[in-house]
Amino acid sequence: MELNRQYLASLILKRLEEEASTIRSNYLKSKDTIGHFYIDDLLPESIAHTIFESFPDLDKTVLKKSLREYKHIAVQMDQYHPIIEEITYAFQDDAIVKFFEDLCDIPNLNPDEHLYAGGLSMMRYHNFLNPHLDNSHDKDRDRWRVMNLLYYVTPEWKLENGGNLEVWPEGLDNPQVTIVSKFNRLAIMMTHNKSWHSVSRVEVDRTRCCVSNYYFSPEPLREDDTFHVTSFRGFPKQKVRDLVLKVDNTLRMGLRKLFSKGIRENPHVYKKDDSKE
Repeated sequence: MELNRQYLASLILKRLEEEASTIRSNYLKSKDTIGHFYIDDLLPESIAHTIFESFPDLDKTVLKKSLREYKHIAVQMDQYHPIIEEITYAFQDDAIVKFFEDLCDIPNLNPDEHLYAGGLSMMRYHNFLNPHLDNSHDKDRDRWRVMNLLYYVTPEWKLENGGNLEVWPEGLDNPQVTIVSKFNRLAIMMTHNKSWHSVSRVEVDRTRCCVSNYYFSPEPLREDDTFHVTSFRGFPKQKVRDLVLKVDNTLRMGLRKLFSKGIRENPHVYKKDDSKE
């Protein structure tokens, strides 16, 4: 049995189809705020363990540390164990994209082969991700970002470990909904101008590992969606940080108005060496 993307995609699709009615129901319940849902036991446990064990060492990742976030990312897939690239791109299989297109009534969904802001995310002790809105577009500012897929693979991950996805369906002045980064769980959320989400601080000396993909569309999810850079806020008790991050958002947005493609190339993309094929 070869764990290539086609085989992994077939297993994922089978599991999605088994849970289709439940997924649809949960999506519709949350659609008017932040459409979100999750699927447990996505792959056979042995395969999920293999994926976790194949994640790169932290010294082969990029550390992002600021007031906004503290985490490790990795996107150069051809530098890691082959199964890492295979599972990442399994979520870009045509049949899986079509499943979500039909399930969520979003026409013309398409994945991102460049993994702009996607790929791998690893979070260690005291790592966090402050509340934020994802960048509204792809790297070329041609398509709208509309869906985020997060596949968690750290065994025995519990609520009290922290490092859990938090969505804020009623805004940052109201309680969040916590989605535990449970082993072998695929969490999905829609992305638009109201999709505030965060990751709680990791409270244990372990690594929370996640495979991330984004889907895009020629049209935004909501009529009132507007272009924006990734925009961060403070957690509710972080009053000073919140003020600083608001100013930071304004400055970065101002730069993007002057330079529509940005003043530098975003390094968080997969630059594949086609000569190896």
